Amino acid sequence: MCNRAEMSMEGYYTFGPHKIDAKDVFYTTQLSFAMVNLRPALPGHVLIIPKREVKRVADLTAEETCDLWLTAQKDGPEAGQTVPHVHIHILPRKIGDFERNDDIYEAIDEKEKELKRKLDIEKERKDRSSEERIQEANAYRPLFL
Repeated sequence: MCNRAEMSMEGYYTFGPHKIDAKDVFYTTQLSFAMVNLRPALPGHVLIIPKREVKRVADLTAEETCDLWLTAQKDGPEAGQTVPHVHIHILPRKIGDFERNDDIYEAIDEKEKELKRKLDIEKERKDRSSEERIQEANAYRPLFL
């Protein structure tokens, strides 16, 4: 299967409109890839992405859905799961709940800051350098062999 999200000859994957350096990717299957996060909420916060670009989970084929979840299943407790019971985060949305659709991320960031203040956590969530992301991806890669 060849599609837009396959790694290009330049060593990149695509994630929506973003080019992802292959060095940030630590695991791939025929239908999915896993990459380190530019702005992780917690250490080990990674993304698992179908190679074929689809807008919604409902748009995935049964094979892609299975592959995506089997890839996610390889993740362990080191990924930052705080409740030892399988769960998926869902953010209920409705039309017009934010003026700009992406404003939800600012709201999430603000809630995280409130939580950090309550928990007295000093480190602010910020973009990491390419070197930091590559180092993390290199550390994860052997775990998925």
